Amino acid sequence: MKIAIVCYPTFGGSGVVATELGVSLAQRGHEVHFITYSQPVRLALLNPNIFYHEVNVPDYPLFHYQPYELALSSKIVDMVKLYEIDILHVHYAIPHAFAGYMAKKMLEDMGIRLPMVTTLHGTDITLVGNHPNYKTAVSFSINKSDYVTSVSEDLKKSTYELFDVKKEIHVIPNFIEEKLNGFVSVTCKRLLFANDDERIITHISNFRKVKRIQDIIKVFDGIQKKIPAKLMMVGDGPEKRDAEKLAEELGISDKIIFFGNSNEVDSILRYSDLFLLPSETESFGLAALEAMACGVPVISSNSGGLPEVNVEGVTGYLSNIGDIDDMVNNALKVLTDDDVLSQFKANAIEHSKAFSVEKIVPAYEALYQKALNI
Repeated sequence: MKIAIVCYPTFGGSGVVATELGVSLAQRGHEVHFITYSQPVRLALLNPNIFYHEVNVPDYPLFHYQPYELALSSKIVDMVKLYEIDILHVHYAIPHAFAGYMAKKMLEDMGIRLPMVTTLHGTDITLVGNHPNYKTAVSFSINKSDYVTSVSEDLKKSTYELFDVKKEIHVIPNFIEEKLNGFVSVTCKRLLFANDDERIITHISNFRKVKRIQDIIKVFDGIQKKIPAKLMMVGDGPEKRDAEKLAEELGISDKIIFFGNSNEVDSILRYSDLFLLPSETESFGLAALEAMACGVPVISSNSGGLPEVNVEGVTGYLSNIGDIDDMVNNALKVLTDDDVLSQFKANAIEHSKAFSVEKIVPAYEALYQKALNI
């Protein structure tokens, strides 16, 4: 198949999943065309089956906001005609599903049929998409898609509750490549960040308010009061400065490393003993799954799709949103005994295999085939 993928090319979960899906599809012999405004951060154009097409939006003084949807839909039409693309897969409802539908209608006038699959990822539904300014267009775009998927049962439920959606939503969870084959001894590199007697706690995100970044600092503060520990904060965003300020106020800045955005996520996770994800909500929790695949147990909030990923008492623990004391206590249950920690690490790796690329990507291929046969 020739597949066009439209996504945000950033460090966010939807862009990561879309990129990894495209790479996996290319490895399975499909021709994959990424259409977006810049090259996705995790995309290496080393596979002859992968193509990247940049969407350029002309800067014209008449427009206060440049019409990206218009440029995107036009680019989709041009690439479909040029490369004879079979199917369009858009990730994130806003604005990609709407632009995809416009492209479909333009192509219909040219006698070309383009089936469209829309994947819902989270805040495109629960936060941004639910805004009154977008809600009608989002409902319309979802209903006009040939097939719709969501990354968790919780997100599927939220979509039906928040929108007037008549379309069947198929749950296809996020996936991860198994990390075990890439494991090497990291003892020497680990010593660059922590002493032998210190546990390493990690958080990775885009540092938005929904991630409750200050809770991470507070949880870590509670942990380090009981056992020697270091905190590695990976990512960047609007909440970073306040987190740094809180660390200074608590007197623990010397025990925290703020890395900023990084392409070395797997390496950082391999040094880690525990992953913190106290989010207000997560449609799935891809960062938690990535941690688990690297053998890192997870302390998370009991919200959104996280209970579908993080198994209570097996891969980590779940706490109510904002319950700092419970998260600290749960973290100490995992970290204070070497044998317990080793068991949680093994459990995390084993459970992550249920979300392997080999199990999930064929579900998308089957859905594409159904869309083509409509």
